[in-house]
Amino acid sequence: MRYEGTVYRPPSEAGSLIIQLTIGCARNTCTFCNMYKDKKFRIRPLNEVAEDLEMARNYYNRIQVRRIFLADGDALIVKTEDLLYIIDKCHEYFPEVERISVYGAPKDIINKTPQDLRRLKEAGLDMVYVGLESGADEVLKDVKKGVTSAEMIEAGKKVREAGMVLSMTVISGLGGKKYWQEHALGSARVISAIKPEYVGFLTLMVEPGTEIYDQVQRGEVELLNPQEVLDETELFIRNVDAQGTVFRSNHASNYTALGGTLNGDKEKILAQIEASRRRSSFRPDSFRGI
Repeated sequence: MRYEGTVYRPPSEAGSLIIQLTIGCARNTCTFCNMYKDKKFRIRPLNEVAEDLEMARNYYNRIQVRRIFLADGDALIVKTEDLLYIIDKCHEYFPEVERISVYGAPKDIINKTPQDLRRLKEAGLDMVYVGLESGADEVLKDVKKGVTSAEMIEAGKKVREAGMVLSMTVISGLGGKKYWQEHALGSARVISAIKPEYVGFLTLMVEPGTEIYDQVQRGEVELLNPQEVLDETELFIRNVDAQGTVFRSNHASNYTALGGTLNGDKEKILAQIEASRRRSSFRPDSFRGI
């Protein structure tokens, strides 16, 4: 395999074969993200991607590859016919594969027709990861996500209606002290409207080199402390209505680990929050990382 730059993948893809179908992020405007700042976005030639799959098969000739993740940040921007070709190649070289997944930018999903998404699902694209980040339009605008909460809902529903598994992420603390309530309530509203199979909470990591880092340094954004992050999470849990959605807040960036399945485990999750609040035992910033 040939990798360009740092390769990122969702935590649940730790054991997956990662193949770069695209390089970087097509939009790359989010104020909090430094993942692809060193890359100029492009779609790789399909023959190169197919060659990487062949190389991977030769390398893993005695290993069963059950999962493949098509990186980088915008695989769904690729034309549907080209995506179908690569998915077919995944199955050709790895007939044992059980799951193929991608990051899906909301605008890329919206630009696909329902028929496109169904064809991709039928071909073997099983799971899409979408960075919701926030369901509050004020926050989405401030962090330059480039979409509205209504567009987030449209994209999420299209993935679910196509029969793909949908995993969405929310970033705790992204609205700062100014918009923490809007962030919690808006995110609860969007997740309630979509009801994805999974929702994972990360906690904002302010990295040097990002626009939000400079905003914090200038005092334009005031960050939440760990107790305030718990308050925000509690407000989300009390207002979300997403029966069957698996909720996790156990990422390396989180101050404390929470988890359960909505809506049945709401009281359990609230009890976890209260226990963390009483203990005031949080992961130190020096141990938080992505």
